[in-house]
Amino acid sequence: MTISPATAQARANSGGLRPRGLVVMGPTHFGDLFDGPRLDRLRALADLRGPLPARGFDEVAVRDELAQAEVLITGWGSPPVTADVLGAAPRLRAVFHAGGSVKRHIDAAGWARGLVVTSAATANATPVAEFALATILLEGKRTWRYIQGYRAHRDGDDGWRRGIPPAINLGGTVGLVGLSRVGRRVAELLRPFDLTVLVADPTVADVEAAALDARLVPLDDLLREADIVSLHAPELPETRGLLDRRRLGLLRDGSVLINTARGALIDHDALVDACRSGRIRAVLDVTDPEPLPASSPLYDLPSVQLTPHIAGAMHGETHRLADSTLDDLERFTQGLPLRWAVDSVALDLLA
Repeated sequence: MTISPATAQARANSGGLRPRGLVVMGPTHFGDLFDGPRLDRLRALADLRGPLPARGFDEVAVRDELAQAEVLITGWGSPPVTADVLGAAPRLRAVFHAGGSVKRHIDAAGWARGLVVTSAATANATPVAEFALATILLEGKRTWRYIQGYRAHRDGDDGWRRGIPPAINLGGTVGLVGLSRVGRRVAELLRPFDLTVLVADPTVADVEAAALDARLVPLDDLLREADIVSLHAPELPETRGLLDRRRLGLLRDGSVLINTARGALIDHDALVDACRSGRIRAVLDVTDPEPLPASSPLYDLPSVQLTPHIAGAMHGETHRLADSTLDDLERFTQGLPLRWAVDSVALDLLA
């Protein structure tokens, strides 16, 4: 097997030894990620002498260990790796993030320094996509309307059913806004179902969408045609307020808007008006701000379903994130190419 110069250098740097490591993340997340076998594997791969986990970088014991750390293992609940942290970690060579986005997690100085940074975002895409799929199918069945109607009409008369729109899980149209990691996985999961899938994404070619049995269309056309619209775009300057008042007005009456991506993709004032009228329904796992203020009308609108950012990995589901992180940590110790390294050049396009 031919070894690239980069691989050879990484192998030489690692020296085949366990790198000195520091784990920094919230204790609940750490407990979910690392059960007994995974914690044993973590200890086997890295020389861990500091708190397990450290909750931040400010304690004296943590700063002392940071000065020796060659790798950081971070996750949800970890403070960002700032320029100050980097300055206190002269031996640091890699950050393995057992969470999703690293966009705001690593200071620009870290990328400039050439740190290796990995993310478990792909592993986290699986439960988000599963949540989106389940929501699409339940909304396509008009489940929430039957739940409300069944609770309200207890006399055995089922005449109320006639006011519910037909189910669309056979022959309906689902629009995916953004063919991100999650968007692609949702498209894959939708393949067995008798639904037309539309995709709107300016970074995707027709052939990429077609490979997922989807049709690439302009965003406005998607909004006009879809029965259910599911958002999977990153939050970028150009996507903030992507679904503004005009675009929300393009949604057909009775359609459903699902957001498991970023709350800032939607103009919330315009959404409140559209949902208050009952013209559309919204299922929101993310909002802007998050959490919503107690005074937000979204809490009380019957056509809005709110969940507190639960689509991503929870509890045992986080073992996927741990395995992803540990696999790349093992590759790092062996001087092998990493599977989930983040390309700093593409950072602006990531969620």
